[in-house]
Amino acid sequence: MKRSSVLIVEDDKWLAEQYARVLKLAGYKTTVSLHALAAIEVIDDIHPDAIVLDVLLAGSTAFALIHELQTYEDTGKIPIILCTHLASELSLENLKPYGVKRIIDKSVMVPDDLVSAVKSVLL
Repeated sequence: MKRSSVLIVEDDKWLAEQYARVLKLAGYKTTVSLHALAAIEVIDDIHPDAIVLDVLLAGSTAFALIHELQTYEDTGKIPIILCTHLASELSLENLKPYGVKRIIDKSVMVPDDLVSAVKSVLL
């Protein structure tokens, strides 16, 4: 059985490594990009099954990356999980048309929340 691939786009290197560690323990193949431009380059190479995405990234925001993904049919279908301190300010209903399937609040999340979110978007 093929392991699902998750791209983690997070500019906090330590946090990105923790997300990758938790998801690997849960059986996922992970790739980390520390900024949106690197993520765009990686997406074509790895064709991730899901993307875990921080909203506030160095040099860009998640929304620039989301917009870029939505311009292509294949990447526009990749489910996105936003993982952010801005969760209370975002509306999942407003973001669903852009491929966002879940929003996780970084300030209260536990590792299992990330695993559960990834599982739910890959069903």
